[in-house]
Amino acid sequence: MEINEQNFEKEVLKSDKPVVVDFSASWCGPCKMIAPAFEKLSNEMKTAKFGKVDVDKNAGLAQQAGVMGIPCIIIFKNGEEVERVVGFQTEQQLRAKLTGVLE
Repeated sequence: MEINEQNFEKEVLKSDKPVVVDFSASWCGPCKMIAPAFEKLSNEMKTAKFGKVDVDKNAGLAQQAGVMGIPCIIIFKNGEEVERVVGFQTEQQLRAKLTGVLE
């Protein structure tokens, strides 16, 4: 799911499920490397919604979320940030981090 400044409040802050948001950019090498793992986990972990924010197209949203480096994956529950992972993560690292927070 593509998340932008127009749908962030509805899709993330007011979601009834936890939301895992990947803040990234098309030119970012580590972002491209983490994308397949993020995609795979989004198909496996049905207890949460997964979405991506292009920081170049949504700079205000990235600033509002306090994103200083990418890739930056933020997990929101009940409209509040509960976990943040910055930098490249292997699929196993990402799975462990998400499982710990989502279950």
